[in-house]
Amino acid sequence: MKTPWWFMHKTPLAFLLVPVSWIYYLVGRGVYFCRKIGAYKSQRKVICFGNILAGGVGKTPIVRAVAKMLDAPVVMRGYKKSAKTGNVGDEAAMLARDGIQVHVGDRKSNVMLLDRQTSSRGPIVMDDGLQNPGVKKDISVLVFNQAIGYGNGFLLPAGPLREPRRAARRADAIIVVRAARARRRFKLPAGIPVFYATTENISPYPDNEKLYAFAGIGYPKKFFRAMKNLVGRRAFADHYQYTDADINKLIDAAARRGARLVTTEKDWMRLPDWAREKIKYVRLDMKIDDAFFKWLREKI
Repeated sequence: MKTPWWFMHKTPLAFLLVPVSWIYYLVGRGVYFCRKIGAYKSQRKVICFGNILAGGVGKTPIVRAVAKMLDAPVVMRGYKKSAKTGNVGDEAAMLARDGIQVHVGDRKSNVMLLDRQTSSRGPIVMDDGLQNPGVKKDISVLVFNQAIGYGNGFLLPAGPLREPRRAARRADAIIVVRAARARRRFKLPAGIPVFYATTENISPYPDNEKLYAFAGIGYPKKFFRAMKNLVGRRAFADHYQYTDADINKLIDAAARRGARLVTTEKDWMRLPDWAREKIKYVRLDMKIDDAFFKWLREKI
């Protein structure tokens, strides 16, 4: 679904949903503690990157950068698997294209599988497993985006938070993705190392080229704001599976404006094969403070 518009604002609708959000949270806590029984302890270091918001903070590029630096395999759920992404999900397909070993599905089973491999004893990177208690983590890193912060500060479905803000205290470290406009009242817990990362959008077109952008990600406005010479935009639901009809409409819309179609790397992975030949994507690279990698090596 599309990110609800009230996630970033304390609207009357958000307040009305607050009682529902606490019921949702309490049920989730019950499931969490039940699944925590029999949690698996890997023989290898497990480094978990997660968030307490419902997606869209820029975690996947950070996972990519760390996995490549450590030459580590990645275990992940593989959200919204489809034939277009090789039935592994857009994020997994994106990481695999960079030569990263990706294991999709039940994280506990995949960590156990990696433990049986004798060829490597190096660390395992877990993507988005902060709320998954099935595997014990050696290092937990929480990711935030300055532009989003805590959103409106409410729990799902009244706001974007999966857990209350105090859950950030469970992290061993926090990475904050910098933004041109930081969210007000975005305060992090004291006593936890905080590192920063900056994004670089690498466009396939020159700056003077007219662009028509589309995206089906958590917070598409972040992507649109980063584009230069944008003459049109279209937002879809997060992890949206594009059809031929969708693509043809986008092609027509761009043609009417004399613009080139462009999308995110994640969205490009979900395009039909024929459309990938016609549409290019903007690659999002993440530059993480060197101090974080020094800290991580010491922890490992």
